[in-house]
Amino acid sequence: MSRPSSAGGGGLGAGKAGGGKHGGTGGTSAAAAAAAAAAAAAAAAGVSSVAGSGSAPPSSVVSIPSAGLAGQSSELTALFECPVCFDYVLPPILQCQAGHLVCNQCRQKLSCCPTCRGPLTPSIRNLAMEKVASTLPFPCKYSSAGCLLSLHHTEKPDHEEVCEFRPYTCPCPGATCKWHGSLEAVMPHLMHAHKSITTLQGEDIVFLATDINLSGAVDWVMMQSCFSHHFMLVLEKQEKYEGHQQFFAVVLLIGTRKQAENFAYRLELNGNRRRLTWEATPRSIHDGVAAAIMNSDCLVFDTSIAHLFADNGNLGINVTISMC
Repeated sequence: MSRPSSAGGGGLGAGKAGGGKHGGTGGTSAAAAAAAAAAAAAAAAGVSSVAGSGSAPPSSVVSIPSAGLAGQSSELTALFECPVCFDYVLPPILQCQAGHLVCNQCRQKLSCCPTCRGPLTPSIRNLAMEKVASTLPFPCKYSSAGCLLSLHHTEKPDHEEVCEFRPYTCPCPGATCKWHGSLEAVMPHLMHAHKSITTLQGEDIVFLATDINLSGAVDWVMMQSCFSHHFMLVLEKQEKYEGHQQFFAVVLLIGTRKQAENFAYRLELNGNRRRLTWEATPRSIHDGVAAAIMNSDCLVFDTSIAHLFADNGNLGINVTISMC
């Protein structure tokens, strides 16, 4: 049985969850930028996949043909390291008056250059470094976690949004739990920090949400264990449209997107000679509940329909997990 959790308090089967100080030294001077541009120009002459003026854009994964050139590229990409977050400074590239670089995300949070403490305004565009950046492959920001891809700077942000090596956040709906870590650490975290979540064994269970008439945004959460995997069942009530409350039910796999493709789930409301069914592939917890709700890629029904199937304010949802 799953009891609701709202902003005012928690209950059985519900876990609420999500989702600085600047440091670092070094920087890229104007002289270093000019030297890097010259070196990159020489390197580009021997790399057939680098796009020149008027040529087709480079592929998303840049291949370096020789170990020597790869080492040279590595030295060049190091010049783009942000002194604050240690990710890469990518176009549009802005510098302080002394020529030091900082990435645009960190720049928005700073009042002065983290390297020389000089002013960051007025903004100065470094076109030479932008040209260098267009010739280089940049490692994925999750390379330390195991991602081996190097990408053109225009493809890097999109890849990192879906990279399987990106740290996982706590999959419970809400915004109070800020935990993040590896996939292997998700279940230990849930068992330790969200002990109130009920876990049922088997591929065919009943998810019972109690007190569905509670006002405001409410979440009901339960775990289902079968096929040697764990699935998170979430029923969320929210006012997606003004004055119109809706329920959203979805199943998430505690696993990767690729693993999720091996399963299918069915949610069914059944009672009073009525039946409402939703079938889909479970989402990975990498995608989260919010994405499913935003796209209505889940079982969606309003309060009127909920009352057709509810019994004394409690709603039972039949959940069936199967392998594809």
